[in-house]
Amino acid sequence: MKNYWTKKKVERLTKLWEKGIPARDIATKLGEISRNAVIGKANRLGLSKKKQVSLSNKQKKVIDIKILVPNMSGCKWPIGHPGDEDFYFCGKPVHPGKPYCLEHCAIAYRRKDNAQKIKKFFKLGNEQS
Repeated sequence: MKNYWTKKKVERLTKLWEKGIPARDIATKLGEISRNAVIGKANRLGLSKKKQVSLSNKQKKVIDIKILVPNMSGCKWPIGHPGDEDFYFCGKPVHPGKPYCLEHCAIAYRRKDNAQKIKKFFKLGNEQS
């Protein structure tokens, strides 16, 4: 069994991989090495792109949450879609012990049998007399 991975090839692989060059192109540049061999060696060296992407996504999610819900004392009911420019939280005074105002507590904390009462309260029902 022939060892295709010399120290120079490993160093070159590492540099090319970190630049984001596809495995197929790295294999061509290194010569006599398949694309799968490049991917396997990169994984054994800990150069996996998936790990780097997943870590950066987790960091972004943590940052987004801190931006979206600062130390606010008002109702935390979201209005709109997170990420949109017009996204905001209700902000009305909260019901003691709950994160929402009374209006949003009625929507968030309900029993199955109360669904009709809430629809009538908010006039969400489509029934007409």
